[in-house]
Amino acid sequence: MSSTSNNYTPPPRDTAAMKDTGREGRLSFRNFAENQLKKEFKAEAMKKCDLQIGALAECIKDEGLFAPFNCRPIQKDVDECMMVYNSAERFKLYVKEHEDELQSKPFV
Repeated sequence: MSSTSNNYTPPPRDTAAMKDTGREGRLSFRNFAENQLKKEFKAEAMKKCDLQIGALAECIKDEGLFAPFNCRPIQKDVDECMMVYNSAERFKLYVKEHEDELQSKPFV
């Protein structure tokens, strides 16, 4: 029996590219705070579209496996409502309105 040695060397890493999207980027306060604001913004949008989301949930419960086909009109209503309340433009306005929170609020 011959002994084989494992001479595998991993490819070199580009540490400069990793810093932009790596641990430092994820852990920065600004990114974390914006992520928290985005979650709050989306929760508010879902509350505003609660009627359509409830109707979709009821349709899915009633239709079962045929829901993707039979609930398509209701899904379109949900999508349209979420486009209105969860758009990028509205999020930018939301961030401007909550800029003081973004700067000072301790997100934990």
